[in-house]
Formats: sequence, C-alpha cells, structure tokens
Amino acid sequence: MSRKNRKPDELRKIEIIPDFQGVPSGVTLVSFGNTKVLTSVGMDNFVPPYLRGTGTGWLNAEYSIMPYATVPRNRREREKISGRTQEIQRLIGRSLRCVTDLGAFGEKTVKVDCDVLQADGGTRTAAITGAFTALYIFFKRCQKDRKIFTFPLTGHIAAVSCGIVEGEALLDLNYEEDYMASCDMNIVGDGKNFAEIQSSGEEKLFTGAQFGKLTELASAALGDIIAIQNRAIKSAL
Repeated sequence: MSRKNRKPDELRKIEIIPDFQGVPSGVTLVSFGNTKVLTSVGMDNFVPPYLRGTGTGWLNAEYSIMPYATVPRNRREREKISGRTQEIQRLIGRSLRCVTDLGAFGEKTVKVDCDVLQADGGTRTAAITGAFTALYIFFKRCQKDRKIFTFPLTGHIAAVSCGIVEGEALLDLNYEEDYMASCDMNIVGDGKNFAEIQSSGEEKLFTGAQFGKLTELASAALGDIIAIQNRAIKSAL
C-alpha cells in the first residue's frame, strides 16, 4: 500500500499536552494524528480486599470512548462494558504495572482513566503512551509533596501500532489502514524490551518474517515516542 502523506516507517504527528485539566495532578492530552485521548491519574486510599494488610498497593485502568469520538455516534457503556473495552483496560493496566513498584506507595490504589475524545486508529496505544506520561508526572508531584517517599516507576514505556496492509509493513496505523490490515500488532515497551506484544491475523496467516519486520518497525519508533514523552514531562515539572 502506498501512503499518500507518510512513509511506511513514519509515525503520525504526536503531541502530548500535560496539565490539560487543572485536576487531578497527573493528566495529559495525547494526539497520534487525529486520534486524541485524555489520560488522568489519581490515587485512592484503599486496595482490593486481597491486598489488605500486605503493604502493597494496586494500579488499574479504565478506558472509554466518548460518544462522538466516532461517526456514527458511539453509545455510552452505562450498565455493562463490552469485551473490547475490558480487554483494552486490562492491557493498559498490565502495561503500567509492568514498570511500577506497587509497594512504593503503600496500600493505595492508583486509578488511571483513559477517555478517547477522537478515534482514528491506535486508541489503545495512544492511551498507554499518554497514561505513562501522566503517571510519571503524578508520581513526581506526589514525591515532591511528600505523599510518597520512593519514586515507584522502575522503567519507561510507550506504545505503538503497526500492521501488514496489502503486503506492506506499516507503522502507526490510522483507522483506514487498520481496517484494511491482514495483520495488526500493538507493541508496548521501551525500544529494547517489551511489556506486551499483541498480534493477530485478519482472515490470513502472517509469517515469522512479517512478525519480525513489524517488531523492528515498532522498536525503532518507541524511542522517538519516548523522547516526546520526556519533553512533555520536562515541561510539566
């Protein structure tokens, strides 16, 4: 597939705006092209029952798509969330816990909210990228305010999508490209190490060589995304 405005290994324009809202103390608006996700971080003074008395905290994530993030209008999930939403929430939570020392903030629960304001492919990877940035800022401010004494993050992650479209490996798929992909992949990591790799074929098998090419594309891009995260973090702190 020949892209009109981007090379196969080129990211969309990425922007991370910290402190998009005044409350809570960790919030970012992240844009991957036309995909825009608001990520917010807060902390509650309790943990799930099975963690009480352990001295260990917890981190979980919630994900939602605003009604007019898509056309036609997306219905709000008021009573029961879909399987897709549950899957994405678990992915975000797992990815962030992978680089978080849950014992560093005691028996508290860190809540990460990811709200998709505009969807054009790659919403889950944008959410992870923005959520990590917001989480970093949140923990640094908690440490400064002496709400915690040890910085809990043990690593740095970002996320990006990629896929095989008409036989070609493409990075950072928009909605149209994702719809046409015979294989799509979401990769979370730091460019050298991975927190998670999700890959699936769509009505067609994909080869080991294609898997390797996609992993290579994403790994190279993660370093660029992390540089953007770091600039946003620096501007906020």
